Amino acid sequence: MAAALTALVLGLTACSSGGNSGGNAADNAPAGQNGGANANQTAGAAPDAGDSKAFKLWLGWTATINNDSMVQKYWREHEPGIDVQLESTQGDAMTALNLKLNTGGFDDAALFGRSDIVNSSMIRSGSIMPVEQYFDMPDKYPGLASIPKLYLDAMKDKDGHIWSIPTWFDQNPSDPWPGWASGGWFVRKDVLDKTGMTMDDLKTIDGIENFLRAAAKQKDASGKALIPLSFLSDANDENIILSTFGVSTATAGGVIPVQKKDDGSYEFIYDNPQYKAAYQWMNKMYREGLIDAEAITDKAERYKEKTKSGRIAMNVGGFFNMDAHIWEILDGPTEPAWYIDTIPYPQVPGVGKIGSNQIVNPYPGNDLYISKNTKNLGAILKFVDYMLTPKPEQQQVANEGPAGVFWDWVDKPLGLWKFTDENYQKLHDSGDAAKIASTNPALYAISSYSNEWYPWWNYALTEPKGRQKTIDFTQAIGKMGGVRVAEPYDMVKAKPGGLWEKYLPELENVRKEYKAKLLMAKDDKAFEAAWSDFQSALEKRAHWSELKQEWNATLQEQTAASNG
Repeated sequence: MAAALTALVLGLTACSSGGNSGGNAADNAPAGQNGGANANQTAGAAPDAGDSKAFKLWLGWTATINNDSMVQKYWREHEPGIDVQLESTQGDAMTALNLKLNTGGFDDAALFGRSDIVNSSMIRSGSIMPVEQYFDMPDKYPGLASIPKLYLDAMKDKDGHIWSIPTWFDQNPSDPWPGWASGGWFVRKDVLDKTGMTMDDLKTIDGIENFLRAAAKQKDASGKALIPLSFLSDANDENIILSTFGVSTATAGGVIPVQKKDDGSYEFIYDNPQYKAAYQWMNKMYREGLIDAEAITDKAERYKEKTKSGRIAMNVGGFFNMDAHIWEILDGPTEPAWYIDTIPYPQVPGVGKIGSNQIVNPYPGNDLYISKNTKNLGAILKFVDYMLTPKPEQQQVANEGPAGVFWDWVDKPLGLWKFTDENYQKLHDSGDAAKIASTNPALYAISSYSNEWYPWWNYALTEPKGRQKTIDFTQAIGKMGGVRVAEPYDMVKAKPGGLWEKYLPELENVRKEYKAKLLMAKDDKAFEAAWSDFQSALEKRAHWSELKQEWNATLQEQTAASNG
């Protein structure tokens, strides 16, 4: 989402874990080996890290590399005084990792997206060094010492060793940044005005129904009747309707969405009676002709075109699926997309709280591994310590350099910002991967972030005016109740060789098959028959009861492990 928003809204460097996308790596000159301590040691007392000034950093994703970029020059010549030479991974990251580890390992440091598979492979290879000692040296490495203990404790192995430096985490896990919230209800304000209704009339699900019936009588610019409500089912946009009816639909890497009830028990998504109620409502709207007849079968491009051309009166789902670009290029009311606005989740009788559709996971998204054979340990630690300075704006500093060099504050620190170097901005916003790489290596993934200030919500770019709509949408949706912080039960994963690993694909097949049958049932009798068949398929094809038993056992094991 962040990558999409950045490309479409700002034309800036992507802000999601994974770095630049682009062509082959270029100019991977070897980092200098000037001095430094040999870190070929086992766990124990912290060795002398040495005073090396350069190191090679291997990225676990594809990127366009220019090791003479403007920001890298600043790092080398000013702060933190380190020459970082990047190398990207081409093709499949795991294939590249296994090849590298089986042919002597990487030279100095490697930054990969957090993965149990990557972590296990790194440790088993015997080519990396433990790093837990460096988190307890605040005088020398204050940035490393500032990492929330919550994250570090979760990384310790049975012997107390930590094998990577975590990066791309929320600086304050108790008040995390909500992320790019995009799932909501969206109405065409011009259509709403024509119906004679107001925003207040859309506060309830009954009000939504009244609007859809009124919108069905309106025409588009070509004289065709409007589609009252549509969504991209191919991207599971109907999950927002489920959320509206109180059903949680999101996980934080877990196998199944689950809600914790007041009595401490857990309710799985397909067991929630509101799951059925939500589909009954959708089926009712479908049978009245108020939901797009092609919602189940439409692909992204077709759905986007309907939205852009003004065929749809109301959308529900993720606004990136609607294509944020259609309003971001506008500077006034010249196209239907200008009138699209977000509304609060409508109230459903008996639903006191909407279901979660986005889980905020403040835990680290990336890990930096250090080769036990590096001769540049001092440079690695100094650079990462600088990048993990616990300041709200640090991800911006990591990406574009410090304030006052290529960018600066418009009014006050932690307010609006803008680029101040014209040449830098021209290359940065060019859309050309090679030119963008000449400005910076997009290394925000080695830093951290904060809810206190987020750069892409404070970029002082006001032309065209439509750019601001996306930022306004995501900020508003993030406060509507569908976003919450991850809990342990959101992270229950499939055990290797277990039932979830075996039956999860079939469970997903059952869900997709029956969401279509439930939505498009011809009458109440057909709906009830489809619901009965759905329950039967869950058990017979997906082994639903057995899956839930294994899930509960896995959660207990996970809880016991974290407690002791």
